[in-house]
Amino acid sequence: MKKKILTVAVAGTLLTSGSFLTGNGTVLAGENGPNGPNYGGNETIKNERLHSYEEMVSFLEKVDKRSEALELVVYGQSVKGRDLYLAKFGSMDEDNPTILFLTQQHGNETLTTEGALELIKYLSSNGENVQEILNNVNVLIAPRLNVDGAEGDVNFSLEDYVSGTHTRYNANEVDLNRDHVDREQPETRALHQEVLQKYQPDYMIDLHHQGTQTTLGDTGELVSGSILYPTNEDVAREVREQSKKLGAVVYNAVESKGYGLLSKYPGGSAPTISRNGLAMEYGIATLLLEMRGMADHYREDYVLGQKSNGYLIQQAVTAMKASLNALADNSIESVDTSFWDTLPESNYEGE
Repeated sequence: MKKKILTVAVAGTLLTSGSFLTGNGTVLAGENGPNGPNYGGNETIKNERLHSYEEMVSFLEKVDKRSEALELVVYGQSVKGRDLYLAKFGSMDEDNPTILFLTQQHGNETLTTEGALELIKYLSSNGENVQEILNNVNVLIAPRLNVDGAEGDVNFSLEDYVSGTHTRYNANEVDLNRDHVDREQPETRALHQEVLQKYQPDYMIDLHHQGTQTTLGDTGELVSGSILYPTNEDVAREVREQSKKLGAVVYNAVESKGYGLLSKYPGGSAPTISRNGLAMEYGIATLLLEMRGMADHYREDYVLGQKSNGYLIQQAVTAMKASLNALADNSIESVDTSFWDTLPESNYEGE
């Protein structure tokens, strides 16, 4: 029987030049790094720079045609009939750990999918490190669960949104990350039946975004992301401990890059949230990674300007690659999780 290990939830970040580093490599809050600029109400939000649904599908199909390592699967449809895609890498050997990367349960949390597409491109290359990963890890990538919300193709008005292009909710105005118990929506139902139950992942990284004004405790330093393991009391102790290990892998990798600063996300314990529900029901080790800023929202302090996007995308890629490497060489088992005891919780200084 496979040892159940871990799930991570992640939300996005982007790459620019001119970041300001302290002596220990930490990026301070500022206009030139992943901590800025904010949306001030008069900035043009260029969401056309992001992959549309059609562009994402075209990218996936092109990579699938040229890569023997990739198997592309349609595992369901959205409310509006858009196909949901799963990218599979590795031998699917039951002796290897299986990890699922899930992005954009919320349609306005876009940079997570941009990072996932970068990872798909990377895993389709022939590098020595890629072969090491694919020989030892089964990799599942489900980019953009909320394909309708990401297109703004919904059955409710977006006129109160900053850009009017992306929404948190699916076409039925349901939060998919609160539908993991009832599974009333076709997107979450397909994810459970055709991905989670079919492939039985040991780990899951769920990528999300949070508001722009999240700080490291009361330090006043803006963070580039936040992380959290499953907190529901019914999650098995060993699953929670493995989740903390995956969190340590992600934390160490992001912090070492110099442009990242992570806090502990103050998330709830409800089983309807994937971080908790999947850990409880399937024994998947789960970790949430929340990235700074959203592509669109009705709150201006949640929307991030364009200059930070490169850093945030790279933060997502860094977290996912580090997780794969730690599983491939089993170094995840020896990682130190004591940082969780002192990691400051997120504090939000927005409106």
